Amino acid sequence: MDLRLSERVARVKPSPTMAVTAKAAELKRAGRDIIGLGAGEPDFDTPEHICAAAIEAIRAGRTRYTAVEGILELREAICEKFRRENRIEYQPDQVLVSNGAKQSLYNLCMALLGPGDEAVIPAPYWVSYPDMVLLAEATPVVVAAGPEQHFKISPQQLEAAITPRTRLLFLNSPSNPTGVAYSAAELAGLADVLRRHPQVLVATDDIYEHIYWGDEPFSSLLTVAPDLHEQVVTVNGVSKVYAMTGWRIGYAAGPRKLIGAMKKIQGQSTSNPNSIAQYASLAALTGDQGCIAEMRAAFRQRHDWLLQALNSLPGFSCLPADGAFYAFPDVSDAIAALDGVDDDTAFAGYLLEKAGVAVVPGTAFGAPGHERLSYACSLDTLEQAVDRIRSVL
Repeated sequence: MDLRLSERVARVKPSPTMAVTAKAAELKRAGRDIIGLGAGEPDFDTPEHICAAAIEAIRAGRTRYTAVEGILELREAICEKFRRENRIEYQPDQVLVSNGAKQSLYNLCMALLGPGDEAVIPAPYWVSYPDMVLLAEATPVVVAAGPEQHFKISPQQLEAAITPRTRLLFLNSPSNPTGVAYSAAELAGLADVLRRHPQVLVATDDIYEHIYWGDEPFSSLLTVAPDLHEQVVTVNGVSKVYAMTGWRIGYAAGPRKLIGAMKKIQGQSTSNPNSIAQYASLAALTGDQGCIAEMRAAFRQRHDWLLQALNSLPGFSCLPADGAFYAFPDVSDAIAALDGVDDDTAFAGYLLEKAGVAVVPGTAFGAPGHERLSYACSLDTLEQAVDRIRSVL
């Protein structure tokens, strides 16, 4: 049978990070000793009080459907989190809880974008942004920001990228894959541009908010520019900060009309998020926050060690990060020094085959010549990985 697939699915590619993780797992099953630095997943266990809340929810019979948008108690806790930590005011009917922040962003693209629309995506970008835009039958407009500008777009670049067809801007800070964060002053500069273009909605992806060690307090866009309240959707979740990736709970808050449209999309796709995970997330947001500092300190220690180690490798040049758990070195010189290795994709394959180290090529993030290494693993594992890479360069 000649099965004809939709043109929509032909526009997108599989997630490169998932592909690297799957390839590393396949080699491990075949008996290879592989160090995986591809997945962006904390190596910590979910804190005990969060697990206990999930167990209690099961015992209390909270195992049925909930409202599509999530239980009221969780949405109230999310509003309080925004108020307490970001000085942003939302009401529960402006919040949609989804199956991870990825679904929140996907719902947004489906509800906002259509044929002929454009979405501005600063590069390096998280791999899924362009493909979500393509699935919504809109056009990604990639704006490159290289190491010379610390991987952050300028107000001038944003102004130049906006056209009458622009509907959406993605902002991810701290960033996946670079770990860099926009300062309050830098966000204020972008806000000045956005005020001149009220038709442009901004998706601020703050999923790495608490894995942050910049020189100044973390700023979300609405913290700096509260007058843009009707122009911004703030996206976050519990996956990274509470080591709850598999629990699949993210959330978005924004203008009521848009959140209502996103709720409609979710209602016809997945319906409500997992009920047990919602109660666990409620405990995460309202319970003891001591686990955050512990995990952040570990990530900072790994960052500091890995930054120095990568910059000691021949052909590697890596900028310091402000947060998240990724290093994003420029490896152009290392590629040039190897016969038969022509680009970052081939270099990632070389490291996997020769060194047994899995990384993700920068091309997947819109930044050729780079590699992304996740340090969501132990220092011992990182030391072994760097030793292996050094041995094959």
